[in-house]
Amino acid sequence: MFRPIHYFGCFLLFVASILLLVTTISAPVINSISVMRVDLGRNASSLTFGTFGYCVLNSEQGGDWCTGREIGYDVSNIMVNAERTGFSEASGNTADGLTRVMVLHPVACALTFISFLIACAAGIIGSLIGVIVAFVAWVITLVVMATDFAAFGIVKNDVNEDGSGSVAYYGSAMWCLLAAFVLQFFGMVIVFFTCCTSRREKRRNQAAVEPKNDYGVSSRRSRWGRWRRN
Repeated sequence: MFRPIHYFGCFLLFVASILLLVTTISAPVINSISVMRVDLGRNASSLTFGTFGYCVLNSEQGGDWCTGREIGYDVSNIMVNAERTGFSEASGNTADGLTRVMVLHPVACALTFISFLIACAAGIIGSLIGVIVAFVAWVITLVVMATDFAAFGIVKNDVNEDGSGSVAYYGSAMWCLLAAFVLQFFGMVIVFFTCCTSRREKRRNQAAVEPKNDYGVSSRRSRWGRWRRN
């Protein structure tokens, strides 16, 4: 009865893992996918900031240019060189430091996919283990999402208020991360609910088929009881 609902919860975990994968392969892996994008006011170029670096689209030299993949990068320094955006030392250091936490994107993606496999292929106990893995992934996603909004929120506000004409806004990878966070939660709750309900229904069915004697007590005796009578 609850199997279709259970598999729907598993499906939500699978979709969440795909969305987290999209965030993970943002710039510089795929140029156009970004956690935050800045359209520069002085020319037609754009900056796309991703999990492991950034790209310059329609650069002055022609074509797109991307950095190598690295854990953490200096967002504030990049914007200073591109648009002379002014940052306080505290806000710049905070934004740069928080980008190092983005390494948790692939971790959350992998754990969510593992929870999907466990919950989908295992029984009740295995599904509960999958729920635990999904909960860990959900907490990691919460941490990295809060970090991303904090780090790039600092940059976005400074860019949009410096009067340079550049416009900064959150990219598709950020919204994929937010959607994955929501789907993780509902998928985890649905799988947990179906596990508990299936376990209760299984116990009820076992009690219904168990033979009773005239006094309403189970007629099944333990081996220890039979040994004592003999």
